[in-house]
Amino acid sequence: MRLAVTGGTGFVGQALLDLALSEGHEIAALARRKQKSRDGVEWIAGDLASPDALRAMMHGADAVIHVAGVVNARECDGFEQGNVLGTLNVIEVAKQAGLARLVCVSSLSAREPRLSDYGASKERAEKLVKASGLDWTIVRPPAIYGPRDTEMLELFKVSRLGFVPMPKEGRASVIHVEDLARLLLALVPGGDGVIGHIFEPDDGRMNGWSHYELARAIGWAMGGRPRVIGLSPRTLQRAARADCFVRRSRAKLTPDRAAYFSHPDWVVSQGARPPHELWKPRIETREGLKETARWYREQKWV
Repeated sequence: MRLAVTGGTGFVGQALLDLALSEGHEIAALARRKQKSRDGVEWIAGDLASPDALRAMMHGADAVIHVAGVVNARECDGFEQGNVLGTLNVIEVAKQAGLARLVCVSSLSAREPRLSDYGASKERAEKLVKASGLDWTIVRPPAIYGPRDTEMLELFKVSRLGFVPMPKEGRASVIHVEDLARLLLALVPGGDGVIGHIFEPDDGRMNGWSHYELARAIGWAMGGRPRVIGLSPRTLQRAARADCFVRRSRAKLTPDRAAYFSHPDWVVSQGARPPHELWKPRIETREGLKETARWYREQKWV
């Protein structure tokens, strides 16, 4: 197939392109900056705000996989532009092009839109997809980890100091980026039980991971046994303000992120898992974390 991919230069997008190319698919992908030439990939200069670039990306495609989105912004408008208006542009151009199949990557945060601007923007984007009239499927990943990830990287780095700060209470599901990429490709053909559904994939661990368990697993992957420091919602907000003051636009922990990190239940819904006959996770999380730590070391990220 020929697949139109947004977000192809990002963490999830790069894993998706690697897998799609290995399976013989052709890719047309958006890129804001010039990319290295790659067999099987046509790079389209532009972003979600450019209808012309979107049209060029979708020309001759069999399906759109919409991965691009804003995960961190200092102001609400950043999420609105990237996640809501960007998704609307994808939908409108797909309809103009007569391209019916859309696989859209959302987030578990869309389940709790009142907690954060990020989650609210993802919920609004989902509403647009559901009202689009396209043959849509929405995927709500939990925390994603794996090679090239810059979000969980912070926890791997700090674990070397002998401690890992985490929200004090709660549980979360996780998924390896390669397992997520396999699901996105498996969903492309559509069919009964797939079109018009929202799926919440994970690593297969029932009831997810406590924050303590996940922190210790990251420490184990790095070859240590770090102390886990449980942070209250108030402390997380203070830490977020400090991070914004020190790193400004480069801050990883913003007040918006602290708000949804503090929520106690980011475990996928049992009834929302993808059909077992279509997809199941292959990568056991402890081994996946260990492989990720090895990749970070090889790239000198830690």
